[in-house]
Amino acid sequence: MQLSFLGAAQMVTGSNYLLNTKEHNIVIDCGMFQGNQETEKLNYREFPFDPASIDILILTHAHIDHSGRIPKMVKEGFKGRIISTKATFDLCGVMLRDSAKIQENDAQWENKKRERRGEPEIEPLYTIEDAEHSLKYFEPHLYEQKIDINEEVYMRFKDAGHILGSSILELWVTEDDKTTKLVFSGDLGMPNRPIIRDPQYVDEADYLIIESTYGDTDHPPMKESAEKLIEIINKTAKRGGTVLIPSFAVGRTQELIYELNKYYEYNSIKHEMEIPIYIDSPMATNATEVFQNNSGTFDQETQDLILKGDNPFLFENLHYVRTVEESMALNEADFPKVIISASGMATAGRIRHHLKHNLWNPKNSLIFVGYQAEGSLGRILLDGVKKVKLLGEDIHVGLEIYDLEGFSAHADRKFMMDWIDKIEKKPRKVFIVHGEKETAEEFSKQIEDRFGLQTIIPKLGNSYKIARDSIVVEKGISIEPAILKEEIAKELQNVYEQFNSLMSRSNGLFDEDLLEKDYDLLKNRLLELQNQLMDLNMLIGK
Repeated sequence: MQLSFLGAAQMVTGSNYLLNTKEHNIVIDCGMFQGNQETEKLNYREFPFDPASIDILILTHAHIDHSGRIPKMVKEGFKGRIISTKATFDLCGVMLRDSAKIQENDAQWENKKRERRGEPEIEPLYTIEDAEHSLKYFEPHLYEQKIDINEEVYMRFKDAGHILGSSILELWVTEDDKTTKLVFSGDLGMPNRPIIRDPQYVDEADYLIIESTYGDTDHPPMKESAEKLIEIINKTAKRGGTVLIPSFAVGRTQELIYELNKYYEYNSIKHEMEIPIYIDSPMATNATEVFQNNSGTFDQETQDLILKGDNPFLFENLHYVRTVEESMALNEADFPKVIISASGMATAGRIRHHLKHNLWNPKNSLIFVGYQAEGSLGRILLDGVKKVKLLGEDIHVGLEIYDLEGFSAHADRKFMMDWIDKIEKKPRKVFIVHGEKETAEEFSKQIEDRFGLQTIIPKLGNSYKIARDSIVVEKGISIEPAILKEEIAKELQNVYEQFNSLMSRSNGLFDEDLLEKDYDLLKNRLLELQNQLMDLNMLIGK
């Protein structure tokens, strides 16, 4: 068999793996690339396989970085089975429709600009109709259920404890009368989290494909982060400010609601301190309804609350915002409040409008409660930038910024090492995915040092021939160099055209103020670029 890594390789996005057996082609996850503009352009490239040739797509969970390109795959010819848990299917009904709406709106916005420039229109990555069509191929299953894929492959889902319906995938493949077991961790969660059950363990694996999002970090206890959340809300409210929380609509938002419900329902809170909480995300609202319809999968504590008559997703000062008009009104209202809004990395959605109206004000606070990928607005703000461009405007950053890592739905280094330790029959090889390069390298070193296991950190597009007792690295599909070559050439051409435009409009004469202010900066950047190109020439010469 051959395993190819077509996403989430030395990056935390775009999960996509291709398993070719002698008779069948299986895709595990088909996620959207999220982050900066260069990363998101990967979504528009052709799949490095023929979608029509794929027999089965197995989906570990509903997050868009794992499911977001499924409609594109169906649109381009896939007609096989999509196997997931029931909760994952239910959430995809919300998330893929929402993603399609974003694709349509983005294409419409881009086409307005293209029309003014006299350029041809583009099509959306996929439409709402495409998303609806893709849902017809889903085949929901239960945890712990043995599922026969075909005569040579069977599988089982275990609970990954990451979000509702999230799964660890156990996959058994028989070739030449020998059975090899592959385990895909999916996105592992943390134990002792609200609402969902703890991650399960696996007994054995021949090959393990494991995420490494926080492979170099240990999270603070969630109780500590929950207490800090309340402290920030109350401190901000006392000075008349607004608390903004960019939050993933599925999983993180429901956990925040749960923790706020516990605080406001089970503590003696003065009425004036019951700060209004606004969930300003239609998708989060719809996803919360999906959670309520899958209460049988909740952990025991949450089920006990429900049996006592407490719906943890409803309390007196909690308000769900649906309409655009209601959302806009929040930025006009001059009273203390909390706005929880998607997206979690502030790359899209209503949260960007709230940031535009609130970033400048030192009375306000901004709380991050999840991973912020390289290039995302969330990461840029966390890194301490003092000015950002948002919706066409330069915005000063004046509010207080917090990062509550205890809310992360991803396992930390300590728990992932414990999870590997619980595998009684250890894998021959460990593939480390879903982590930025430096983090994956640190996690790799710790696994090798503690367990003596051989690890591999695949690059985007790498393929590996796998037998029961051996593994052969293949060059496989080379994606990254082609992307870099295309994008660098394009950006250099853009710079050249912009310079020519500047020269023609100024008749070759630069304003003295411009020279005094920006010449050194521009010159230094050009020298830096020149040095980098020279370094590349030296590498090629070797």
